[in-house]
Amino acid sequence: MRVPNNRVATRSAAGSARSALVALTASVGTAGLAAAAASPGLLALVDQHAAAVRDSLDGDRRPLTVAALAGYAEGIRTAALEHGWQPTAEPTDWSAPDWLHTRLLAVCALARSLDPRHLA
Repeated sequence: MRVPNNRVATRSAAGSARSALVALTASVGTAGLAAAAASPGLLALVDQHAAAVRDSLDGDRRPLTVAALAGYAEGIRTAALEHGWQPTAEPTDWSAPDWLHTRLLAVCALARSLDPRHLA
């Protein structure tokens, strides 16, 4: 059976988006979501950021997707790099996270709600 090219491209894009969110979850989400579970203040902050991300992606009008979340995360990371932010090898201090890490953590929380099996 021959698969049309647009289906292959769609599967490839979906796989790429999922891979990007898995990597984001590994670098930010796992430790951050554990810290948020233990800290009501951080959890509330992540919830606020998640609501803002959902609003930014018109999540009240159309369902969020892995691709939309991956694109959003890449966009804010790219903008941060363009404004001089540099990733560090040191773990994030979740007792006082910066805006970028909190926003990326919110993306991880939203992604986990979409596909908990693959993004946990």
